Amino acid sequence: MSTANYHRAALRALIGSVLTATLLAACDKGSANAASATKPAAADQVALGRYLAKAADCAACHTTATGAPFAGGVELASPFGKFYGSNITPDKEHGIGKWSAEQFYKALHDGVTPDRHLYPAMPYTSYRSMTRADSDAIYAFLMQVKPAKVVSKQADLKFPYNMRFGMMFWNVPFLKDGLSDASVGKSASWQRGRYLSNALGHCAECHSPRGVFGQLDLSKPLTGAALGRVAAPDITPAGLAAVGWTAADLQTFFATGVAPQGSAYGEMFPVVHLSTQHLSKDDLSAITTYLLGDQPPTPKPIKAIAVDATALDAGKRLYTAVCAGCHGFEGEGKPHVAVAMKGNSTVRNADPHNLIVAMLDGIEAQKFPGLENLQEMPGFAGKLNDQELAQLSNFLRAGWGGQPANVSAEQVKALRQAATAH
Repeated sequence: MSTANYHRAALRALIGSVLTATLLAACDKGSANAASATKPAAADQVALGRYLAKAADCAACHTTATGAPFAGGVELASPFGKFYGSNITPDKEHGIGKWSAEQFYKALHDGVTPDRHLYPAMPYTSYRSMTRADSDAIYAFLMQVKPAKVVSKQADLKFPYNMRFGMMFWNVPFLKDGLSDASVGKSASWQRGRYLSNALGHCAECHSPRGVFGQLDLSKPLTGAALGRVAAPDITPAGLAAVGWTAADLQTFFATGVAPQGSAYGEMFPVVHLSTQHLSKDDLSAITTYLLGDQPPTPKPIKAIAVDATALDAGKRLYTAVCAGCHGFEGEGKPHVAVAMKGNSTVRNADPHNLIVAMLDGIEAQKFPGLENLQEMPGFAGKLNDQELAQLSNFLRAGWGGQPANVSAEQVKALRQAATAH
């Protein structure tokens, strides 16, 4: 599965990416403020901007695996069509070289560039909470990036979503100051984590459900959403506790991409690879504090599931034949090879969506910070049928996830067909 196809809005998806295919794609030749774009920035402001650009995960949508930094081109798939990360280098023709700091802030804050309204695939609904000082620092950093003469690819949207002028009407009811909080806290760490998570990291853009018009459902912040192939899970305090996350494990996950609960994959992999691994220990602690709250809930133990063992025999045989070699016969995993299945947050999730998708599509090889590497997990869409994948899912869920063995072949079939449709 290509992370580019699914990466945000977080990652990949209509909403959940950092800047859309249309962000910063045009320049205002007649602007009186444009001259300020060439004003040299102080070294400390540029350094801060470099750090903040990582915290805001800009590269995930604006740097392809083979392209120049911030030259755009990353595909962002969505139910409305496809967006593409735009060129945000200081190239004066194809990038943002003629933009002023004020114009850059207006794009982040209001979703408006010098000549157009942006689609909310650029999460200005979250960036709206960014301070002007931090916006200016990111702008100063981007102005130091090597200009790339790369034309931004235009969004390919279905009617009527391709009618860009409609965004001015969308903004009236849906562009609001501040996002709802899913946790409770007052500490300095919680406040810092709130800013990092909501304004910069824009976690809500992928992890909150959407209304019919693509707007964030502010009544259910961080309760999960399925915009891309891999669904963004519930990361409220209760949702994290339900699948066994502790504060220490969550911080390790953001820093390294690997924890006892599993590894970052799908749209979350580039979030760790390009963003969170580069943040300071204090900032990672703050994000963890915000997500769990000042008084974190106690992680839930894995429930014992009452099920006839014979009903799981077929799934157990499949696991032994195709999974145990990497994940261990007791689901314990193998360091530097594959994560554990026992206690894995994807296995423990009440919704089997991501477990089924991982088995159908596989997971690309993952290079994490330091020397940690996990090998590629092959997809079994061409090797196991729908009934077999349902049996395997039920063995994993009931045996090591504390979830009922109720995955059906029809559920697997639906997700198999959804992949073909894309």
